Amino acid sequence: MITALPVLVFFAETCVVTLSTVRTIFVARGWKSLAPFLGFFEVSIWLFAIAQVMQNLTSPSCYIAFAGGFSLGNFLGVFIEQKLALGNVVVHITIREKASELIKSLKEAGYGVTALDAQGTTGPVQVIFTVIKRKQLPTVVAIIKGFDSKAFYSVNDLKSAAEGIFPTSKRRSRGLIPAPVLEMSQFAMQRLPAATD
Repeated sequence: MITALPVLVFFAETCVVTLSTVRTIFVARGWKSLAPFLGFFEVSIWLFAIAQVMQNLTSPSCYIAFAGGFSLGNFLGVFIEQKLALGNVVVHITIREKASELIKSLKEAGYGVTALDAQGTTGPVQVIFTVIKRKQLPTVVAIIKGFDSKAFYSVNDLKSAAEGIFPTSKRRSRGLIPAPVLEMSQFAMQRLPAATD
């Protein structure tokens, strides 16, 4: 048990910090339904981990395992959140050329577009805004690069968005389960190995 204890502490702390990192990101984005759900499991596992460390204060391996789990948990939390690609982002595109073709391509793909004339450092430019789902960002970037491989664009997280025009997708049933939970479950199911007969 003494040999296995540092391993348990390591994995417990990894789970705790992973959940904590993801929960913190959800709180920052205003997803109040999912954050408490993750917080419950986070604290429950943390109580186990810290109790084991406090009961074995003379074991350096427990300290190292706790610190190692904390470090790995931060990495995994950010990695999982990026893979889930939850939420919305706003893409700002600044180009010197006429943007009519780019606007047309974005509209044909189903994205809402707002275009403005502006003045840049080197002269007149056009600024294009579009609000999209984070998981759709690679598609939008490909459209931008297809129009101008050197186009300047920036991406910012968006806490919330109402109405607007988005690509059509399958309607999800409205129920008690928050949308982020449904997306997380779908992400997990897609990565499960296919069942064999």
